[in-house]
Amino acid sequence: MLVGILKEIKSEENRVCMTPAGVEVMIANGHSVLVEKDAGSGSGFEDAMYVNAGAEMMDTPKEIYGRADMVMHVKEPQPSEYDMIREDQIVFTYLHLAADEQQTRGLIKSKAVCIAYETIQKPDGSLPLLTPMSEVAGRMAIQQGAKYLEMAQGGHGVLLGGVPGVDPGNVVVIGGGIVGINAAKMACGLGAKVYILDMSLDRLRYLSDVMPANCFNLFSSPATLRELIKTADVVVGAVLIPGAKAPKLITREMLKTMKPGSVLVDVAIDQGGCFETSKATTHGDPIYEVEGVVHYCVANMPGAVARTSTLALTNATLPYAVEIANKGWKKAMQESNEIKLGANIIKGKVTYKAVAEAFDLEFVSIDTFL
Repeated sequence: MLVGILKEIKSEENRVCMTPAGVEVMIANGHSVLVEKDAGSGSGFEDAMYVNAGAEMMDTPKEIYGRADMVMHVKEPQPSEYDMIREDQIVFTYLHLAADEQQTRGLIKSKAVCIAYETIQKPDGSLPLLTPMSEVAGRMAIQQGAKYLEMAQGGHGVLLGGVPGVDPGNVVVIGGGIVGINAAKMACGLGAKVYILDMSLDRLRYLSDVMPANCFNLFSSPATLRELIKTADVVVGAVLIPGAKAPKLITREMLKTMKPGSVLVDVAIDQGGCFETSKATTHGDPIYEVEGVVHYCVANMPGAVARTSTLALTNATLPYAVEIANKGWKKAMQESNEIKLGANIIKGKVTYKAVAEAFDLEFVSIDTFL
């Protein structure tokens, strides 16, 4: 199979979907790899490294879309790319379609085979290709929350860890999954008083066993959340419903009860955000204020630490990319339910139920194509 590695064009996105080491593995499996010029430079992987690994360099994305059987990205295809995508071409990347009607309709029109990193799912319910970026985003959420608490950044001047004789800051983490536990670990490590909320008692029992004494695990309910945010300095939104839009858990009215200069970090923004007042921002213009509360809603947080993110992402995605390339998408899905669950749009049909429901589109079972 001819595999194309595209340069990211989303604002301030420095990751790349495959390292030179990954290219070497792909070629060892009998495939050819096209890499767009400068695709890896933002992550510290120069073109010469890809050439040495056996890749062929391309000057433009149009050349890659025109030749490759499977194209790979980190972020979703942008509007300028929709018309380049060919019928039956495999598009393998993060898609987050349930929060993006324009992209959904663009990919339907393309009649391509669109496989989303974020809905590939193991039998235990874990999301192996979302996990590494969730780990990065969870840890970054606290770094960013702590930074924007500084008065020079618009915050109310609280040091999360406090100092001897002064109370630490309060952090509320909504969701005890991968993002949530990584955010809570970082906040606890700084010395903050941390509350982590989840609706799964099994998960709360696990968190109770593994988290330190300054982390308090609570069953999530609207009443609990309303009380906690009144004293919170940082609130991290870490709720995920695989492939679907995130639920709105903090309303505009609730913001009025929060301390002026407190910070909301919405890690769920890729799926529409879990705060009513959330809107996607960029690394260049990361924050805005509503009702005196600072909102940080950068949709590609891991892109700011591109070297770490690229290495972690390739570690996770490469085995699946190799399997799809070795077997073709149809056989790969027939033999792997994990990859089958990644099917979001196939040949113009929506094959992921939550995406169809988000935009009132017809849902067609992937089994129809297999």
